[in-house]
Amino acid sequence: MASNSKSNRRKVNPLSLAFLDVMFCGFGAVILIFLILDHASTISPEETSPELMAEINLLREEVDEGTLGLVRIRNTLSDVDFEVVTAEGLARQILEQIDTFLQELAALENSSMATVDDVAKLRSDIEALEQEVLRLQASAFEQEGNSVRQFLGDGNRQYLSGLFLGGQRILILIDSSASMLDSTIVNIIRTRNMSDERKRSAPKWQRVVNTVDWISTQLPITSQYQIWNFSTETETVLAGTEDIWLEVADRDQLNQSIEAVKDIVPNNGTNMAQVFRAIANMSPRPDNIFLITDGLPTLDDRGASGPLVTPADRMELFEDAVEELPQTIPVNIVLMPLEGDPSAAAVYWQLAQYTKGSFLSPSKDWP
Repeated sequence: MASNSKSNRRKVNPLSLAFLDVMFCGFGAVILIFLILDHASTISPEETSPELMAEINLLREEVDEGTLGLVRIRNTLSDVDFEVVTAEGLARQILEQIDTFLQELAALENSSMATVDDVAKLRSDIEALEQEVLRLQASAFEQEGNSVRQFLGDGNRQYLSGLFLGGQRILILIDSSASMLDSTIVNIIRTRNMSDERKRSAPKWQRVVNTVDWISTQLPITSQYQIWNFSTETETVLAGTEDIWLEVADRDQLNQSIEAVKDIVPNNGTNMAQVFRAIANMSPRPDNIFLITDGLPTLDDRGASGPLVTPADRMELFEDAVEELPQTIPVNIVLMPLEGDPSAAAVYWQLAQYTKGSFLSPSKDWP
């Protein structure tokens, strides 16, 4: 009896053993996961990728240096603006003194009591003041740069255009024909029948005006310029300046020229031979030309060749016009979009290459 009870105590319940195995395996898995997660959390980014952290630190240093440089540039611009304003103020004062001395000189020359020494001294003072004005103007020019005017596009953006903006005598030609009102034939016809104010405010024409405005801000301050618009006739935008070159340094006159461009009303067809012939008759001739147009010419000196000008006719008119253009003058072409004139881009590009100029077909938001 006693042996039976001992043997019963030695027996193991299989269900109890399986339960313990499951519990221990579960605890072991939990501990293993805990160790893995804890070990991963102690690894820092520096230990995993030191090259990446070094590059990040280098970029942070460059950002800090760029921020400091931007602050210094802004401070320098503020100082330069103050110096420019000061120089311009001194120049105005000296010009006023020169006017006063000129009046005194005229009075002395008309006076019988004036001596030769008095007149000579006054002339010497005037010359000294004029030299001072030139010095102040040169100082303001060095501080401001080459641009006598300023043009700010949307978001104060600047664009690399590839246009050659140099030259001593720069001629800007503006195609003011009716096709400059829009890029599609239907809208051109529709806008052509509207009021002059609506024509001036046409989006495509406003792009032309802004292009001329932008070019005027890039002209070298020591150069001369002239602005013509052409359709059936060729005219200078500033009345009374047909036979003279205008000075870029004369900021007021340049502003007047740009305002005159804004008053142009696009109309009629395009006679390009006439404007190229007028260039050949200029004395002295320009050494750089900007041509703002949207397509090949539609007229010659005889007027329209028929009720419908075919692409072949327009190509022939263009070839005749180019024969009138003097050689060795770079022609920089700004081609606006126009429906139904697929050959224009190719032939104008060839003209720019032949004359060693440049060709630009701008986007809608340029300049």
